[in-house]
Amino acid sequence: MKATHPAWAVPIAMVTLFAQVILGTAPVALFMDPSDPLYEPLGMIGITVASVALVWAIRRLSGRLPWSGLRLTRSRSAVPHALLGVLAGAAAVVAANAASVAIGVATWLPWDKVVAPALTSLPVAVAYIVLGQAFPEELLWRGHLYDTLSRRLSPRMVLVVVSVAFGAMHIVSQSPADTVAEKLLYLVQAAALGFACAAARARSGALWMAIGVHTGYHLGDTLLPTQDRQFGAQLALLALTLTLTGLITLRTARNDTHDPSEPVSPHGGVEPLDFLATSRV
Repeated sequence: MKATHPAWAVPIAMVTLFAQVILGTAPVALFMDPSDPLYEPLGMIGITVASVALVWAIRRLSGRLPWSGLRLTRSRSAVPHALLGVLAGAAAVVAANAASVAIGVATWLPWDKVVAPALTSLPVAVAYIVLGQAFPEELLWRGHLYDTLSRRLSPRMVLVVVSVAFGAMHIVSQSPADTVAEKLLYLVQAAALGFACAAARARSGALWMAIGVHTGYHLGDTLLPTQDRQFGAQLALLALTLTLTGLITLRTARNDTHDPSEPVSPHGGVEPLDFLATSRV
């Protein structure tokens, strides 16, 4: 099918990402007042629902690709994988923030005025992160697109394409970047996040760890936030720590992350992750 070719699959994923946000939030935006306490949570839920529906439709229209290829496995390892991913993603951000403060390109935000109040609503913040970003984006990128590309490309190329495309998509994202260099670095750190999530997907053989990494990425900045002085330098450090997180994840022993009772898809697990493999076009 043409839709499964990388030249089509990547643009389709990019368009779908914007579609799931627009379609998912449209009902609350049209029929609810922004001051309504249900406005934001229903919008987040809407994004997840739209993501599931759109991914299902794309896979059905792309030659009836099986839902199992998304690797939303139901097993004993799902929760440990997700929690390990959260820890890895948060650690990367905290390490980058700490390094930024250490070299003087950022300062810590006051604990009592910023962090402590945020902790009281942490469960809600985590739910918003998962429903609004981590789950729908990972379902699309490290679930659908990863599986689709794995049918034609080598494991190494899948990691590269998924990461670079995910980073490039952020060219339209809102960020504090205001110079050309900072905007480019912003794309690089987004690609590094994509790589860390893709590495988690590849290494664990399931999507839960990738969702965890994405959640931890946002959660780390909530727990130990900083005020930047040189945003570009901070972005470079974050890109570095996320890349290292991905590389460490790929190097981690298979037996530490895989549930033996869980089947591994020929295109979705760790076993094919041979960086010397050739393209399967």
